[in-house]
Amino acid sequence: MRKLMSLLFLFTSLVLTAQQIAKPEKANPKPVTDNYHGTDLEDPYRYMEDLDDPEVINWMKSNTNYAEAVLNAIPGKKEMIGKIEEMDSRTASRINSLSITDNDMYYYLKTRPQDQTGKLFFRKGYDGKESLLLDPEKYNSESDKIYTITSIIPDKMGNRVAVILAPDGSENGELVILDQSGKRIGEKLNLVQYANWTANENSLYYLKLNSSEISDMDRQMNQKVYEHRLGTSQSEDKEVFSSSNSELNIKPEEFPILINDKELNMNFGLVVTVNKALKIYMNEADLSGDWQTLTTPEDQVSDFSTTEDAIYYMTFKDAPNFRIVKSGKGSPKFVDGKTYIPEPENGTLDGYAITSDGLYYTVKENGVETKIYFKSNNDDVPQQLDLPLTAGTASVSSKGPDFSDIWVSLTGWTTPGKRFKYNPETKEFTNEPMSSEAEYPELNDLVVKEVMVSSHDGVKVPVSIIHNKNIKLDGNNPATMYGYGSYGISSGPFFSPLMLIHTLYGGVFVVPHVRGGGELGDAWHRAGQKTNKPNTWKDAIATAEYLIDKGYTKPEKLSFFGGSAGGILVGRAVTERPDLFSAVAPMVGAMNTVRMEETPNGPVNAPEFGTVKDAEEFKGLLEMDSYHHVEDGTEYPAMLVTSGINDPRVIAWEPAKFAARAQMANASDDPILLLTDFDSGHGIGDTKAENFELFANIFSFFYWQADHPKFQPPADLID
Repeated sequence: MRKLMSLLFLFTSLVLTAQQIAKPEKANPKPVTDNYHGTDLEDPYRYMEDLDDPEVINWMKSNTNYAEAVLNAIPGKKEMIGKIEEMDSRTASRINSLSITDNDMYYYLKTRPQDQTGKLFFRKGYDGKESLLLDPEKYNSESDKIYTITSIIPDKMGNRVAVILAPDGSENGELVILDQSGKRIGEKLNLVQYANWTANENSLYYLKLNSSEISDMDRQMNQKVYEHRLGTSQSEDKEVFSSSNSELNIKPEEFPILINDKELNMNFGLVVTVNKALKIYMNEADLSGDWQTLTTPEDQVSDFSTTEDAIYYMTFKDAPNFRIVKSGKGSPKFVDGKTYIPEPENGTLDGYAITSDGLYYTVKENGVETKIYFKSNNDDVPQQLDLPLTAGTASVSSKGPDFSDIWVSLTGWTTPGKRFKYNPETKEFTNEPMSSEAEYPELNDLVVKEVMVSSHDGVKVPVSIIHNKNIKLDGNNPATMYGYGSYGISSGPFFSPLMLIHTLYGGVFVVPHVRGGGELGDAWHRAGQKTNKPNTWKDAIATAEYLIDKGYTKPEKLSFFGGSAGGILVGRAVTERPDLFSAVAPMVGAMNTVRMEETPNGPVNAPEFGTVKDAEEFKGLLEMDSYHHVEDGTEYPAMLVTSGINDPRVIAWEPAKFAARAQMANASDDPILLLTDFDSGHGIGDTKAENFELFANIFSFFYWQADHPKFQPPADLID
């Protein structure tokens, strides 16, 4: 609300004065030179890494004031926000983070049209009467910070629930425990990242940050899991799983996680990095025994589940499209197991759930269509489920191996998410929505095309294209690309009115499923990782050329956006081929990867992007560094660069340095805006109004640059 009011004030002031919006001064370079493995590398804006420097902060604020004024001067933006709000209001609420306990207690986050963040609700059974347990807007009335709920963890029988909240996007979690009436139990725990209940449920295991300061290099290093006994002070909590367990060889940048498993009545210790391959250990429920190694990174296990007599491992070892291996309770190691679900021939196994009847799993074909299979406990041959609708994305969830309950969620680019309960005996699906289902008749004329585009090296890249069926392929359509391409994370298909709003103004919305993502399995991920990272943005460049060649758009009307690691994708696409785009928006983007390890979140990301300590991986980091690929005298397209001052994942100076360098180097008259959010972080925990504002900013900016008549400010208004 604070940010929204300031934006409204800026807009009002602009209308009243009708004065030209003055561009802030460019930042002065102060070059520093480093030598990496014999390569000299000049860094003209190193001083911006000091976010305590008033010169740096004042420059960021002046750029933000200018960016806000420019964006608020774009006609059509206000109408777009109104349209987004109206579409959002069509459903009574949006439900996420649903957790169902053994005895059918439902805990979930619910966001109604009038809510800015999700509130915690509880009900007994699907048809039970719901009650509000926690409203984050009232959680800390003495603070002006905006809190959002990031995790809900009910105990086994749903009598109590642990809730983690974080202020202003900082991800500095505060954990509280509530009973079914919403009454607080015990003290608040600070700096909590995750939590799980112990076997006796009189305690919690939790991972704790070392510092609340996002610039503290030790914030995430050598983290520890503690046990908190209810009714005691956090200062009394005991360290139970960490690098202090020297026999486990937990590295400083690795995250330890401790989970009690009720099926086997054992504790599992997980050692996690951004690399999907888990190290998994097992111990007694009271941690009285020795740790037994179940998996090593060489086993390439990315997930696991248990029953009372077995462990099921999801692995990409010798199976880039994943398979499931089953090990017995008596020989629980991965290496002792046998393949239970083989690697799919025509798709990627991307999720599964176990019930008392058997195992359900999903297979995504070509990254854009998902099918569901069921392997009964009494049948070795999996059967494909006859789904009630074609699903771009599907997921399965259960209460666990002691229950037959199974739920299926289906969605697609133009299909709102639907939740069904499946009956394996009758093979029938029963619609079980958690809220009223909205209708979007204005999207009825949208068509989805799934095409394969040849990239720079001849590899075929899946691309999703969504547009109104009535557009002409004459090159005059505004088109926007969105991408990510890191960590093996797939980009959709997903249903988002917030994204599809772009198509209501004649635009074409495009998602290239670039290498680095997980759409085509682990090999697809590895093909866009570290020194292979150029494939990621070159796949996007090939997509842009395809769109132009096929008449969907032209460079003067083509835009591109992506966030976080997607900033690498957008930043390098525009620095390599600035002629292809009219506008780009790297959002809280990793723009200066060579310096990534000088940030608290940098070392933990080395398995994905590389380390400057290795000569070859340094070359890869330099090649993917957008900041170091900005060239003087180049005519760059318009840019909207965003950052969050509380961002613990991509520190705010990375986008700031890139914007400063691009402003200084740009030979065109197109604007390069830096928009820093001084009230939030990486986008996690942003309010609904903040998200609506963000996407309206991006799309109205893109339409302005694409010369859409609804989005053209007066020619003499903006400097």
